[in-house]
Amino acid sequence: SRFQPEGLHGPSQVVDPAFPWTDQGWMGLPLERYVIYELHVGTFTPDGTFDAVIPHLDRLKDLGITAIELMPVGQCPGQRNWGYDGALPFAVQHSYGGPEGLKRLVNACHTRGLVVILDVVYNHLGPEGSVLPNFGPYLTERYRPHWGPAMNFDGAENREVRRYVIENALSWVSEYHVDALRLDALHAIVDNSAQPWLGELTAAVHAWASHHHRRVILIGESDLNDPQLLLPPAQGGTGLDAQWNDDFHHALHALMTGERNGSYADFGGVSHLAKAMAVGYVYDGQYSIYRRRRHGAPSASIPARQLIVYAQNHDQVGNRQDGERLSRLTSFEALKLAAGVVILSPYLPLLFMGEEDGETAPFLYFTSHTERELIEAVRRGRREEFAAFHWHGEAPDPQAEETFQRSKLQHALGGEAPSTLWAFYQTLLRLRRTLPALARPDKDAMDVEGDEDVRALTVLRWHGDDAVFMVFHFGRRANEITCEVPVGNWRKALDSAEARWRGPGSRLPDDLKSLGRVSLTVAAETCVLFVKRQAGGSNDATGDL
Repeated sequence: SRFQPEGLHGPSQVVDPAFPWTDQGWMGLPLERYVIYELHVGTFTPDGTFDAVIPHLDRLKDLGITAIELMPVGQCPGQRNWGYDGALPFAVQHSYGGPEGLKRLVNACHTRGLVVILDVVYNHLGPEGSVLPNFGPYLTERYRPHWGPAMNFDGAENREVRRYVIENALSWVSEYHVDALRLDALHAIVDNSAQPWLGELTAAVHAWASHHHRRVILIGESDLNDPQLLLPPAQGGTGLDAQWNDDFHHALHALMTGERNGSYADFGGVSHLAKAMAVGYVYDGQYSIYRRRRHGAPSASIPARQLIVYAQNHDQVGNRQDGERLSRLTSFEALKLAAGVVILSPYLPLLFMGEEDGETAPFLYFTSHTERELIEAVRRGRREEFAAFHWHGEAPDPQAEETFQRSKLQHALGGEAPSTLWAFYQTLLRLRRTLPALARPDKDAMDVEGDEDVRALTVLRWHGDDAVFMVFHFGRRANEITCEVPVGNWRKALDSAEARWRGPGSRLPDDLKSLGRVSLTVAAETCVLFVKRQAGGSNDATGDL
């Protein structure tokens, strides 16, 4: 099925794939230029449709976004769902606007030079409305991820199962002109075959892209901290182009909030964030308290452009009992600090819808299943998931429409003067784009130091003769920070403590002369960036900031 106009359990509609595309000549963007904005179509706007997203694309482009990432749009039961319960992978969710609506959104993005990333789910189907088992051995009980039976990628008669899923991936990039796919929860796929399905998928998609002169990017989500996913096939790897890095998020979140339960038990020190900033994975073979085993492998050889980092995303917000965003957990100063850490890192930044405006509405887990036993199982499963975090109170009911309505963005997207936080994000992204030392995702041309005593991270990045020096201070009061700074004259390009950013005020000079070591009095929860001046001229790209 390509379309279910009356929902998952209604009739299927034959769809004419023809569409008046105007994106001829569009090839996509190089991966290193990705600045990703993740959104859920149903909660991004009051209407909750593809067409309703289009009027807000210009504002996102002005912010500095280059890639729009859509949470899954495969047909799910009911009117509301995160998208990971898709049962008909080729059908586009009817409540969002179906196939035509998705094509209009993709075409509008390409018209503005924006990449479209689509989140796809290949580790399971359903669980409600999955009819594929009626037609063949698509699912297997030999492996059973959290959500139900697994896809049969390595059992008897798996060839056509593999082909079916690969054709689904190709349909998104060919029929819908999608530029990149984010492959959900690869750690939940068990495939013991000598030639794993994931490598076959990667080869097929890259071959299609090469033949059609398109850039098509494959992004993996995996909590295994396994660099093999990103290694090229010639080196025994899977060949994915990029991967989400949860360690970076966990290190930043635990340091900012002080949370130490559940998956945050392994984090909390400045040293954890320093390692995430310097190499990527924090856990690369050492013992994990949370997992009660050794975890991960070294990531030093992974290029920075292949790791995606974030302070918030749908998982890390929505899998909290009350769906709190950072705006509910930290101060305004800390929101700016988190933005600076992510955007000024050498990795590819991802923003979660609304964070640029300090959105306070929660993002909760919501469903609209029709099977009573499944509804109760989901409620019970969510309670069990939250147990490790020791949260108090009763979780919002995933099945209640109120839970969905509470998750919609509250701010007026566009039509209002930019918020201070929005302008701060825009400035950060402009600095990242225009300063040579920041414009290249390169963790090799970088020095990182962490100071647990003053709760500060100092980062030096350079490209040729151009350099920037950054201080990320997580202390709750002002501190004097002494650090190594290369000899030369430096100009302050950004200070989140300044009044124009609604900060408490800065005591840092606009110009700094370093003889190799400097002492700076830095305000609480502050992000500061200095740019090195070149002898006989200026490399200043911040005059209009």
